[in-house]
Amino acid sequence: MAAPLTRQSRNDSGIHLAVPILKQRFGDRCETGQAIREQHGHTTTWIPTEAPDAVVFAESADDVTAVVDICREHGVPIVPFGVGTSLEGHVNAPLGGVCIDFSRMNRVLHVHDEDLTCTVEPGITRKALNAYLRDRGLFFPIDPGADATIGGMCATRASGTNAVRYGTMRDNVISLEAVMANGEKITTASRAKKSSAGYDITRLLIGSEGTLGIITAVTLKLSGIPEAISAAVCPFPSVEAACQATIATIQSGIPVARIELLDALQMKAVNAHSKLDLAETPTLFLEFHGSAAGVAADSEAVAAIAEDLGGGPFHFSTRAEERTRLWQARHDAYFAAIGLRAGCTVFSTDVCVPISRLAECVEETRADLEVLDLIGPIVGHVGDGNFHVLILMDPEDMAERDRASEFLERLAKRAIDMDGTCTGEHGVGQGKMKYLRRELGGTVDVMRAIKTALDPDGLLNPGKIFQ
Repeated sequence: MAAPLTRQSRNDSGIHLAVPILKQRFGDRCETGQAIREQHGHTTTWIPTEAPDAVVFAESADDVTAVVDICREHGVPIVPFGVGTSLEGHVNAPLGGVCIDFSRMNRVLHVHDEDLTCTVEPGITRKALNAYLRDRGLFFPIDPGADATIGGMCATRASGTNAVRYGTMRDNVISLEAVMANGEKITTASRAKKSSAGYDITRLLIGSEGTLGIITAVTLKLSGIPEAISAAVCPFPSVEAACQATIATIQSGIPVARIELLDALQMKAVNAHSKLDLAETPTLFLEFHGSAAGVAADSEAVAAIAEDLGGGPFHFSTRAEERTRLWQARHDAYFAAIGLRAGCTVFSTDVCVPISRLAECVEETRADLEVLDLIGPIVGHVGDGNFHVLILMDPEDMAERDRASEFLERLAKRAIDMDGTCTGEHGVGQGKMKYLRRELGGTVDVMRAIKTALDPDGLLNPGKIFQ
């Protein structure tokens, strides 16, 4: 359907022409030192680091336009960079080129309290945004765990622990401002909460991983800070029982805000890392938002469901310090996992399946880990069928790397065969390109056609999603 993209190899001559122009235009905001370049190509996967040739620290949308114009003239790739928390090689520069660092574009531009919206620059992190909003009684609910930038969260269509109630970035972005490959700056929609005006370009750019346009401003939906919040933890005799409790909770219409599953191995790691004494069996972490009476009633209803399925004891608390302690332990799952094996590296992968298949998928995944002699605690956003495996590997053991690679193949295939996806929230990047056609078939050709139409020279974050 789509003709091959023009640029498939490194353009050394163009890079050698463009970098001095960028240095002249941006001065000390254009860095070419090896350490900073490697930092901006660093990836948290086992994919090797591929550094850009220069890093430009943008301070405005006009800066981004200037970089795009210079790079387009000389055929040089452009890679956007937030804080580098992506997990599938999204910020690597396989063809070299210029990285645009958005850390200095971190302002809140407008807050419209009555409309429950705000407009921000892409480099602001979610924690910084919520700190700014707190005194207004508002918050932005998407929480992927890492303190990611809002622009990066848009680019990867992030979600996280609150998605079961508040949705994903797709559901919480009203409009984007972006610089396209031709240097044109566009605004994808107005601030109205809904529109039938043409193609939904906002959601086309959300999840496009910087391959279709470079985001320079984001208008977000906000939520009111709940009157009361209750956190709960409940152990179960099996993953199956925990998943059935999740399904029953959702089918009952209980408005749970977060519902997370940690398997027995992850609970062992969490206890050691966070100095907890929770049962080391499959465990649900839950959170309820609403009125004081409402969260108490919701907690009691879920406790009854858990008891019917052999779960318990069900402990819940509205005390802020206790809630923070529990959820910090959940967010520190990655660091806790490292403690299970000294000298290892941790590679995080994710899939998502319909929740009716979640227990089956998790159990088969655990069996694969045992057969392949791999250590991999499992943690999941079970309210929407998404779970992560944290594979602990010796980076120098090639046989173990081969087994881990086989595990990833099996996991992606299993999720797709269950009518799920090879990635629920990490994105495709470089790491999951090979699974995309199996999952989407000819839709990949439609995606290539869109890419070719909007970026015919293939300069925007090349080598991501598809070659």
